[in-house]
Parts: sequence; C-alpha cells; structure tokens
Amino acid sequence: MTHVFYRAPNVTMPLAVGGEGIYVIDDSGRRYLDSCSGVAVSSLGYNHPGAIAALQQQASTLAYAYGGVFRNQAAEDLADFLIARSPNMSHAYFLSSGSEIMEIALKTAFQYFVELGKPQRRLVISRRQNYHGSTLGVLTVSGNVQRRDIFDPVLAAPHYVSPCYAYRNQAANETEADYVQRLANELEAKILELGADNVAAFVAETVVGSTSGAVPPVKGYFQAMRKVCDQYGVLLILDEVMCGMGRTGHLFACAEDEVVPDILTIGKGLAAGYQPISAMLVGAHIHEAIASGSGMLRNGQTFAFHATACATALAVQHIIEEENLLANVQRRGEQLRGLLRETFAEHPNVGDVRGRGLFVGVELVADRLSKQPLPPSQNLAARIRPLAMEAGMMSYPLGGTIDGKHGDHVLFAPPFIVSESEIEQIVAIFAKVLNKALG
Repeated sequence: MTHVFYRAPNVTMPLAVGGEGIYVIDDSGRRYLDSCSGVAVSSLGYNHPGAIAALQQQASTLAYAYGGVFRNQAAEDLADFLIARSPNMSHAYFLSSGSEIMEIALKTAFQYFVELGKPQRRLVISRRQNYHGSTLGVLTVSGNVQRRDIFDPVLAAPHYVSPCYAYRNQAANETEADYVQRLANELEAKILELGADNVAAFVAETVVGSTSGAVPPVKGYFQAMRKVCDQYGVLLILDEVMCGMGRTGHLFACAEDEVVPDILTIGKGLAAGYQPISAMLVGAHIHEAIASGSGMLRNGQTFAFHATACATALAVQHIIEEENLLANVQRRGEQLRGLLRETFAEHPNVGDVRGRGLFVGVELVADRLSKQPLPPSQNLAARIRPLAMEAGMMSYPLGGTIDGKHGDHVLFAPPFIVSESEIEQIVAIFAKVLNKALG
C-alpha cells in the first residue's frame, strides 16, 4: 500500500530505482528504453556524472538562500549563460516548474502595462490546442480541453485563435504564405474584436507539444504574428517549456523561426531533470518598465533563484555544448523522422510524422487518405502506453489531438545522447506495439 497521492491512484506503477544512459531501471531489475525523456525532460539521460557532480558541489557550498534577501552566484551565472545565447532577451527569472513560470510570464505582461499607465490591457489571446500549465491562472489561457474541462466554471473566459496546424487546417489549394496570412488575419480580427487597447499579450507554444504532438509552425508564421502584435502594441509570449533548451536542435526553438518574443519561457530540459527549474526571459523594455516604474516585480516565491537548481542547470547546458549534443539532436531527429516515415509509408493508420530535432509526433488516423480520426471509443492512446511498457519502452501517447476529444498521437522525445542503434530500437518496438494496439 502506498500513501502517495499519485495522479492515477488506481494504477500501480513500477518502482523506479535507477537509470543508465537512456534506460530507467525498476526494482525488479527490468530496463525500460526511454523514447520520450519522461515528458521531454531527461535530455542527458540518467546518471550523467557531470550533472551529478555540479549538484553535489553546489549543495555542499550553498544549497539555498532566499532570493528576496540574497543574490547567489549560481543564478547570476545561469542568467549570463542564457541571456548571451538568447534571442535578444536581457534578464532571467528562475522558478521551479513550467506552470509557475507561465504564471509569472502572464503576471509580468499585466504588470508591464500597469507600469505604462495602461491597466486596461489585461486580456490574453491564446491558441486552441496549446497547453501552458496546470495551475488555475495558466489554465485560463490553455486550449487543452481535457486538462481544463472540470475547472471551466472557475476560469475566466478564454480568447482563442486557431493554432498553426498545417496537417489538419491548411487547405489543399492554399500555399503556406496564404495559410500564414489567414492566421495573421484571424489574430488581428480577434484583437480588434476584444479592443486593441484591452489586449496585453498573445501566447503560443513555439512548437506545440503534448496536446497535439510536436506540431511545428510553417515558415513565416511567427514573423507574421510578431508583425500583428507590433501593430497593436500586444506582447508576444512564446512558451518553450517543452520544446526549448535544445529539444528541436536549437537551444531556443524560436531561433529557427527568426522571431524575437517579448517574453520567453523555458523549463523541462533546462536542468534535464537533475533539478526542478524553469525560467522566464524578458526583453529589455519589459525589465526597464518595471525597474524605472514601481521598481518591484509583483511576484514572490520561496524557491525562486534556487542555487542548487541553477548550478545544476548551468552544468547541464555546458555539457550539452561541450559534448556537441545539439548536432546529435539534429542528426538523430532526421533519422527518427525518416525511419518512421519509411517504416509506416503504407500503414493505413499513420497519417503524419512531424516535428523538429528530437521532438517528433506521429498522428494516428482511421484512414490515411481522408485523415479521418479513430473513434474516441477505441481509446488507442491509452492502450499503447501499457503495451509499450510490456515491450520495455517508455512512450508518450495521447488522445484528443485535434480538438481535445478526437484524434490520437504518440510523441517521441528521446534523450539527446540517443544513438543511431537506439533510434532503430525505438521505431522497431513502436511498430510492434502499434500493430498490437490496433489489433
């Protein structure tokens, strides 16, 4: 009997006791190949000596000092590292989780406009089928129906526009440029509908993660969104909690889109699971408005700027650079997408293989040609996970891909250290599991 209140209290999970490379080991000694880095977290895999040494060193020197009274060198060094490599950001704020960091990103956007004497700018536009966290504040702007449905009565009314989801939403006779323009027009229309002077921010996942399965934007999309935001004085907030920190082959996913947000959030892969940490990066204009205005960011949290977490995150990021792992992310990502497309080229239930770097989604359908989704009653995603575990592989299947109720996909996000042969293993196991699940 357990006294831990797990997410699924009626499911008995294996007890993890160790890890090695890209494998997790349970208390029976069984090894599970991790095809998803937990939930796109464990980018260095398990038991990397460099990350562990940095954690131990910082903990033995200064594990924690309250960030409302003291600075600490680990936070200073991590901020320097990230800002130097960022898309023109100027300052960083550190918390513990993605939900927390998205909360402070929204609060910072609201405070920015208060400092400018525009407190009426308090509305946020987000996208359907984007997910920004589990707290009540960020659930308000999350477009994941499954994760917000029972909380809707206590959430503020959302303001959604369409995601950039070309596989489903780009018309057959529509060019990418026309598709982008249509989405830009939709954002502009929503801003005008709400009143341009009332809108604080537009928030989006740079590459949509778990909700729809590694959906990348088409070329020019975020540049067009940036232009609309600038026209109406709306802040652009990019959520890279899941897709950032090298997951797409670039340290920041938006680098590939050549766009500079006003606020950028990162999380999961920042310390690769060796410590819980997330970060908000802001442009100089955001920092300056608050510093020269009230002089106080209206957020206080106990574990902000946690020294051990910051030191561990910095070590992880140095390891990624020193071991040239982003190049491996790009190589192995190309291999993974190519092998998936080759393996399932004629499979009637594999509709789309997409993504960037080692952030890859496979959308499953009832019919490849019509793209008709499988019936929700079939519950395919829920069947895949236990079958994969039986086969010795951790997987990340989810339902509700299209609208929160219909559609299924599997998200692949193996550790950055994954080898060519391990990619082949992942695809081979998945092929057997999928066919068994479809049964």
